[in-house]
Amino acid sequence: MGMGVIEPWHLVIILVIALVIFGPGKLGDVGGALGRGIREFKTTMNSEFEDTKPAEKDANPAEASTAKKEVTEKTS
Repeated sequence: MGMGVIEPWHLVIILVIALVIFGPGKLGDVGGALGRGIREFKTTMNSEFEDTKPAEKDANPAEASTAKKEVTEKTS
């Protein structure tokens, strides 16, 4: 019986409640907005990680600062 904290029938109940609250038309919009939010969060986290990476040993310091400026300009 116990697969974990959330079992498959729990998910069915949650989906039925969401369908009743939002309706079939809005449920797709809510899912799309949630997907965009998660994608944007991942993109932000990856860019933050790349900014904090140490520079490569054999890279020219002038090139490294130029690359960092390009990343900053793209995200702004």
